[in-house]
Amino acid sequence: MENTFKKRLYEIVFEADTPTGKAFDIVLLASIILSVVVVMLESVKAINDKYGSVLLVLEWAITFFFTLEYLLRIYIVKKPTTYIFSFFGIIDLLSVLPSYIGLFFAGMSGLIVIRALRLLRIFRIFKLSRYVSESKVIISALKASRTKISVFLYAVIMIVIIIGTIMYLVEGEEGGFTSIPEGIYWAIVTLTTVGYGDIAPVTPIGQLIASFVMILGYAIIAVPTGIVTSEFAMMAKSKKIRNEVCPNCLHEDHDPESVYCKICGTKLNE
Repeated sequence: MENTFKKRLYEIVFEADTPTGKAFDIVLLASIILSVVVVMLESVKAINDKYGSVLLVLEWAITFFFTLEYLLRIYIVKKPTTYIFSFFGIIDLLSVLPSYIGLFFAGMSGLIVIRALRLLRIFRIFKLSRYVSESKVIISALKASRTKISVFLYAVIMIVIIIGTIMYLVEGEEGGFTSIPEGIYWAIVTLTTVGYGDIAPVTPIGQLIASFVMILGYAIIAVPTGIVTSEFAMMAKSKKIRNEVCPNCLHEDHDPESVYCKICGTKLNE
């Protein structure tokens, strides 16, 4: 009887393909978004002074719901420690812990660290990634392209160091380039097309170099986009991933024809 009850709870909490699972995910998504909005509104003094009691009630209602969800997940999984020390397990704990810590230190304005811990409630937004299936595709694409991206970043770092050094030699302190790090800062700002304008070349040669860096910036921005996009295209051509959560190790990405988890060998739910 208990195993049947646990299996039913598992389908609701962990599976998104069943009607009840989808309904649970929708409620959870709405709660996460609402909780983040509440935290942001609490930081606005005018709103907090007027609606502070309403926001407090909402916050504790959401905290209770997240606490129940966290305890349910520990109760359902075969190995609770696997979930507790997983990325999402830690995020789930952090989403409720600051509210309870605030209970014991309320009114102690000197404890800025505790106030900072309460602000960690904003990290509930990380819980969203569990319920967005496309996030798995993005993460997989980024993992697949990490070597190319690393080489690209290395090349960019070398470019800004060289350009920053050249600008320091060309412009000097008179032009605002008081050091090589200052020149590197300018190179990064210009190469990324941000252009704060706090430092600008004044000599003709410096302006010529700046023009080259600006044009180069547009080309460089397109490179990582192309790398990740190509990985997306390759994944679209490959076979689809089965969205099935292993009840033992909580691994999710399995082949469509998989019957057992490829990580721990546990039989997947039908």
